[in-house]
Amino acid sequence: MDNERYMGHLNLCEIDLPGQRALASARVLIVGAGGLGSPVALYLAAAGVGTIGVADADTVGISNLQRQIMHGTPDVGTPKTESARRAMTRVNPDVVVLTHDMMVDASNIEPLLEGYDVVADCCDNFPTRLLISDTCARLGKPLAYAAVDRFSGQLFTQLPGHRTMRDIFGAEPRADGDCGCARRGILNAAVGVAGSLQAAEVIKIITRTGDPLSDRLMTFDLVTMDFNIFSL
Repeated sequence: MDNERYMGHLNLCEIDLPGQRALASARVLIVGAGGLGSPVALYLAAAGVGTIGVADADTVGISNLQRQIMHGTPDVGTPKTESARRAMTRVNPDVVVLTHDMMVDASNIEPLLEGYDVVADCCDNFPTRLLISDTCARLGKPLAYAAVDRFSGQLFTQLPGHRTMRDIFGAEPRADGDCGCARRGILNAAVGVAGSLQAAEVIKIITRTGDPLSDRLMTFDLVTMDFNIFSL
């Protein structure tokens, strides 16, 4: 392990060498390599998470670049998983990046999740989020969830035996359904805030540091700069 690379963590008594070793041994799956997946992937790679899987079936489009900072103009038309792999290994060549160029659904999610310790839900539709939550609960996998809409966002962490997405949001999508960030409009920095907080939750789970957002929901609004945490 390159102690100089991870000096920032090693100087934190809450993480230190045992925590950094835990990060190096961890396997994290990121579902979605878009706006949320970008900061999550880059921060986890920089943190030294040993193995990071990225699952996404999409290719990079020009409209993605306003908020999906892991990708650049030369990546347009490239599978997002491959663009993500290049970006993450550029940040930290010691990280093993596993690409899953696939749409996650009920037929493949269980064998996919079984190979990882922690899951980060960075997808953009409610049915997939619910499927991830249900599968993590069944397999006993910790899950860090985040979502954004226009100027706002929300996060929570699902630990085995605790509240799940069904407990918080119910079993059906909102009446207006899901639509893409570009169609509804999205402040790019809102995605960065949510993704950074989500990455912090993953690191806390792995290093057993602090209090994850288990049984709590955090919301923020960057117009008013209101941040709230609700106990569930």
